Amino acid sequence: MYVELPEKRYYKIGEVAKAFHVNTSLIRFWEKEFDIIKPKKNAKGNRLFTQDDIKNFQLIFNLVKERGFTLEGAKQKLKKNPDILFDNQEIITRLEGVKAELIKIKNQL
Repeated sequence: MYVELPEKRYYKIGEVAKAFHVNTSLIRFWEKEFDIIKPKKNAKGNRLFTQDDIKNFQLIFNLVKERGFTLEGAKQKLKKNPDILFDNQEIITRLEGVKAELIKIKNQL
């Protein structure tokens, strides 16, 4: 389950963890495990994640947490068909937004 983040240039690790309902330690772990996650670091060494990082987290989250892939399976899937996975994830995200809007409309009736 992912909660949409407000549009910003950079996100702190706590914001990312909260959006995905996971611990910050999992975010750090996935950063080490998946080379598509490349946060910038400020002078203090704090991680600053971009929109691209968030999209990559969505993809990893979908594969590992929602579809049940192992870390190795997710890595292989990302290497094998990254463009198709990104396109599919974008479609899923849009559909979830439409579903949320429809539920909102239904509840107002």
